[in-house]
Amino acid sequence: MVCVCNATYCDTLDPVVLPALGTYVKYESSKAGKRLERSEGSFQRSLHAPGLLLTLNVSTMYQHVKGFGGSLSDAAALNILGLSRPAQDNLLRSYFSESGIEYNLIRLPMACSDFSVRPYSYDDVPHDYELKHFRLAEEDLKMKIPLLHRASAMSRRPLSLYASPWTSPAWMKSNGDVRGKGMLKGQAGDKYHKTWANYFIKFLDEYAKHNVTFWAVTAQNEPLAALLTPPQFPTIAFTAAQQRDFVVHDLGPALARSPHHTRLIILDDQRIHLPHWAKVVLGNATAAHYVAGMGVHWYLDGIIPASCSLEATHKLFPDHFLLYTEACSGFITLRFSVSLGCWERGDHYSHSILTVLNHFVAGWTDWNLALDLEGGPNWVKNYVDSPVIVDSSKDVFYKQPMFYHMGHFSKFIPEGSRRVGLHSSHRCLICQLEHVAIVRPDGALVLVVLNR
Repeated sequence: MVCVCNATYCDTLDPVVLPALGTYVKYESSKAGKRLERSEGSFQRSLHAPGLLLTLNVSTMYQHVKGFGGSLSDAAALNILGLSRPAQDNLLRSYFSESGIEYNLIRLPMACSDFSVRPYSYDDVPHDYELKHFRLAEEDLKMKIPLLHRASAMSRRPLSLYASPWTSPAWMKSNGDVRGKGMLKGQAGDKYHKTWANYFIKFLDEYAKHNVTFWAVTAQNEPLAALLTPPQFPTIAFTAAQQRDFVVHDLGPALARSPHHTRLIILDDQRIHLPHWAKVVLGNATAAHYVAGMGVHWYLDGIIPASCSLEATHKLFPDHFLLYTEACSGFITLRFSVSLGCWERGDHYSHSILTVLNHFVAGWTDWNLALDLEGGPNWVKNYVDSPVIVDSSKDVFYKQPMFYHMGHFSKFIPEGSRRVGLHSSHRCLICQLEHVAIVRPDGALVLVVLNR
């Protein structure tokens, strides 16, 4: 199941109109080919339900929702801009407009990630502790910033952007290279750590000059990435204690002193590190004061249940949000990185989102917004899948099942919604139904059900 879009055609959705009292609107997607197909119905007064009965309890309120979205990596930007201008507009509208699935979160790498065509940083002049040579790259100025403006102009909802660094300049790293794994030189509070904290502020300053502001930054993409990634993968390694000290002495104060009202997210790595990481960092009152929430990646979710990691962390630190900051299919696979039309990969997205929403997570961010048929470009050949696959040679893009699965959440659950109580009349082991109930700021109720 894919929708083939080009310069003149792409499927669209109507803006959401709330149903009249006593009626409901249903949107359905299926392996057989339904793509957010809309229908209407009326509620029955009869309480006799022979099958499974789901009972909503709106007086039991849980976490607020931040939202849903994807990442504008260099690779995503290159693929989008590889299309003709009308096709680009159709792709951006599909994600951000009322005729699409209305994403409100965008994650942005600070300088290169592996999903770039080259390794780079914003200041490659050695020992430039004043960051006098800090410059945004062509990738920012020619690609990402213009695309952010276009997405924002199409969106009815305010977009929340957050940025994540993969690597510092080579001269700040123990291995002397933006490529590969290294620690930040020295220790918290020294000139390297102060300069690295100021690098975040410089990034925010430069983007602000182009009228782009950030809701949040994460302290480091996958600080323990050595567990999963190829040897050339750009990263800075931090332990929980090192991240705590960097937040306390350097990054927290730098953000607080800056003119930016940008929030700070820690971890940005697998949930196997929870609740330990949270205990180490947020157990320090100064660090807890600077930190707004914790970012989680989905790659090792199968190893540890959500209750022991996410819910346990929420119970310890209820004032700090949990946000899924990265997920994709097709990683470390013996099959194809890109599997066009694969329903199971979409199903996996919905299963993850439903599971984590039911364990106090506030939102879910997909990885690359768009990739090519190979699952790149990626300079360490770490190819993966994406909800949108671009074939620039034909000026077409393919909206995959993952795209429509995301839409069942992003379009109907705006920022500020809250999860509410939902009771199932019995555990139906053969049904394999998963569900979540949400009340929106406008008072409408949303029930998302996955039939696996």
